[in-house]
Amino acid sequence: MNFIAAAIAAAGAAIAAGYGNGKVISKTIESMARQPELSGQLRSTMFIGVGLIEALPIIAIVISFMLISQ
Repeated sequence: MNFIAAAIAAAGAAIAAGYGNGKVISKTIESMARQPELSGQLRSTMFIGVGLIEALPIIAIVISFMLISQ
């Protein structure tokens, strides 16, 4: 049962991170197209956002390993 819970946690986190990254990047590109003079600031903000979004699957994998090791 722990293996199923670990798989669900990892899969859910991967799907959520993929969706979140897609939304952040698409909105950043849209904003760069509207205001090209802010592209540098938007790009750095996007990288911070993507980094925070990518923390979720890492935490989920750690939780999955903890579930498996019980």
